[in-house]
Amino acid sequence: MVCIAAFIILAVMGVFVGVVSIFKPKVWKAYTKIFKKAWGCLWKKVRLQKCETGFKEDVKNTLLSRVIIKHPKWVKPLSVMVEIISVVIVIVAVWAILTSIKSLLALWALGTCNVTKPEACTLGAEVCSIDESAPKGPLEATGRWFTEWGEIFEAIPDKFRSYKAEDFDLNYIVMNPNEGADKPVAIDIFDPGCFVCMSSYQNQKETGFFDNYEVRLVPFAIADSSGNYKFKNSEIIVRYMLAIEQLRSGMAVNILDRLFTEKNEDGVLYQNVFNEDYSREEASEKLEEWIVADGFDKDGLAELRKIVDYPEITDKMNENREIIEKELHVKGIPTTIYDGKKHTGRHPTM
Repeated sequence: MVCIAAFIILAVMGVFVGVVSIFKPKVWKAYTKIFKKAWGCLWKKVRLQKCETGFKEDVKNTLLSRVIIKHPKWVKPLSVMVEIISVVIVIVAVWAILTSIKSLLALWALGTCNVTKPEACTLGAEVCSIDESAPKGPLEATGRWFTEWGEIFEAIPDKFRSYKAEDFDLNYIVMNPNEGADKPVAIDIFDPGCFVCMSSYQNQKETGFFDNYEVRLVPFAIADSSGNYKFKNSEIIVRYMLAIEQLRSGMAVNILDRLFTEKNEDGVLYQNVFNEDYSREEASEKLEEWIVADGFDKDGLAELRKIVDYPEITDKMNENREIIEKELHVKGIPTTIYDGKKHTGRHPTM
C-alpha cells in the first residue's frame, strides 16, 4: 500500500512541481525520476507481481531516517503507522474517484450531481429538489451511497428514450379546457410553493407556451422520504386544486395564476405569504375566498370541502408521486415534458 499511496501523493504533487519547475528545471527532473519509480512499483502491484524496485523501502527509509538515529525503538511502530496511513490514503483516493464518477453520471442521467439533495448541486439546473431524508447513522449513510448508484443506473435509459406526454397517467389540471384539441400535449409538473416553478410559470405565459401546447398541469407537493413537505402549505393547495378540477375543469388554474402572479394588500407575492405566514387554516380560508370569487356558491363550497378531505384526493397525490419519482425519475421541479423530451428547471425566456 505504501507504493500506491506514494504514487497518489506524487500524482497530486505533480501540479505544484510543474509550476515550480518553470523557475527551477532541476526540480522537475528529480520529480520525474521518483515518479517513474513509483509508477513502476504500482504497475507491478496491479499485475500482482512483487515490487522489485525497493521503492517501498526507499519511502520508509526516507521518512524514518532521522528517527533511526535518535530513537531506534520508534522505528517499528512508526513503520506500522506508515502502512496504516498508506491504507487510509488509498481508501480515501479510491472513494474520491468513485464519488467523482458517481457525481458526473448523476449529472448526466438525473440532471444533478447530488442525488440526495439535488438543489445543492450548483452544476445542475435551478430547481426545487426532491430531497431524501437525512440518513440515521453511518450504516444508513453507507446504504444510501449504494442506493444512489442504483438510482443513477436506473435513470440512464431515460437519456435514450423519447417521451410522449400522453403515455403518463397523471392526475392533472387542464390549462385551457376549451382549447388545444389540435395542439401537441405537454405535461408541466410544479410545486405551488416552489419559487423556481413560479418563475417558470411566468416565463411560460410570456413566451406563449400555454398557447402553443395543450398543457396538463400536475400539482405536486414535494416531500422527503419521511413525508415532510418542503413548503409549508403546498399539500393543502394541491388538495384544493385537484378537488376543484374534479368539480369544474380548468378552474383550478385561477388559483395557480393568483398564487404565482398576484400580491396581497401589503405588496407581498401570495406564494411567499402561503409559504411563510399562513397557517393551514388560513391558507384554506384564502383559497376558498378565491374560489367563491370565481363563482362557487355555498353549496358548491360545501361539496368542495368534502372532496378535499376524501381519501380519493390522497390516492391521486400518491399516484402522481409514484409516477413522478419512480417512472419519470424526477429529482427536481419544475419538470416539463414536451416535444418528446423531459426538461428540468426553469422554462427559458425567448
